[in-house]
Amino acid sequence: MPTNRYIVHVDMDAFFAAIEQRDNPSYKDKPVVVGADPKGGRGRGVVSTCSYEARKFGIHSSLPISTAYSLCPQAIFLPVNMEKYSVVSRQIHNILDAFTPSIEMVSIDEAFLDIAGSFHLFGTPLTTCELIKEKIKKETGLTASLGLAPTKMAAKIASDICKPDGLLEITSEKLLDFLWPLPIEKISGLGKRSKEILNERGIRTIKGLAKQKKDYLVSIFGKSGEYFWRLANGIDEAEVIGRGQAKSISSETTFEKDTADEELIRRTFLMLCEDVSGRLRSDRLKARTVTLKVRLTGFKTYTRALTIQKATNFVDEIYKATRVIYNKFISSEVKGASKIRLIGIKVSNLMPQDERDSLFDEKIDQKKENMHKAVEVIKGKFGNKGIFRAAEID
Repeated sequence: MPTNRYIVHVDMDAFFAAIEQRDNPSYKDKPVVVGADPKGGRGRGVVSTCSYEARKFGIHSSLPISTAYSLCPQAIFLPVNMEKYSVVSRQIHNILDAFTPSIEMVSIDEAFLDIAGSFHLFGTPLTTCELIKEKIKKETGLTASLGLAPTKMAAKIASDICKPDGLLEITSEKLLDFLWPLPIEKISGLGKRSKEILNERGIRTIKGLAKQKKDYLVSIFGKSGEYFWRLANGIDEAEVIGRGQAKSISSETTFEKDTADEELIRRTFLMLCEDVSGRLRSDRLKARTVTLKVRLTGFKTYTRALTIQKATNFVDEIYKATRVIYNKFISSEVKGASKIRLIGIKVSNLMPQDERDSLFDEKIDQKKENMHKAVEVIKGKFGNKGIFRAAEID
């Protein structure tokens, strides 16, 4: 079991919606939904995130926007303003950087920190977390929930449990006491079908999983069986991957129901591309390779990649590459035979944003940068109907 490891999971509370409530006081204490245009209940996009007031109505991320509207038509529905959220994300990254150089930005609104080598500068590991929360609140006006534990998985679970605006410490001595009563779906990477398989065998808690023989789980799940067994027993050697070590950035989502709805799939692609683009821009990086991950009903999973001519961090260009991969993939391999359970987008071959691919790219890049920012500013001010990307038209 890991000792002398102090991993922190920082998770901003209802990030997009919280920023909108902060910037517009009239939204405070009201249900706010950030995502696609509901079009009076006829919209076909999805919810990106929502305030805690909206969650009381059963609204959550990735929920079809039409369902969100039917659950709470009086909610305030707002478009995604990724440029604004990225600015705040960079601000938060700078705050975290003051506490440790070992930061892994998992998404635009969450990060893992390794504070083993720096907590002594601020007191105890717990005191360090308290100072992080205090500094985020003071400088951004937003709240964050933090989990402190000897493993990444436990730290993430802890931050989820103590939301919103919470802080939960799990020590090495109490790690198994914390993990074992939890349901098996809390294990990282253990999905719905794996849960069903284990439930059929009477295994419902992490303790029940931990008490199984490793070889038995391997016989059911292959290599994943050993992975599940190790996590259930508190064995998680995953390290925090610092900014300079990152080799890729990815974002994925599992649909509530397996789907063949092309409109929903297309809009979800755009949402994932916006997330990946925002994280690239937050870290001042760009990428040359785009990888699409598609998991079908029955768990058969495909990955296909495309290396583009010039590195980018623009939503439009990442989305365009994704569509090229997807259209070729669907026509050659799926042919409509199966519905989609999960989609994911990963970008790799990363390089600094300011590094030029060739001697002739500078003016073109600046023009695209200005255009990209202008689109985001207009959409942030006037909403999705103010302007739209060409990628939003098939």
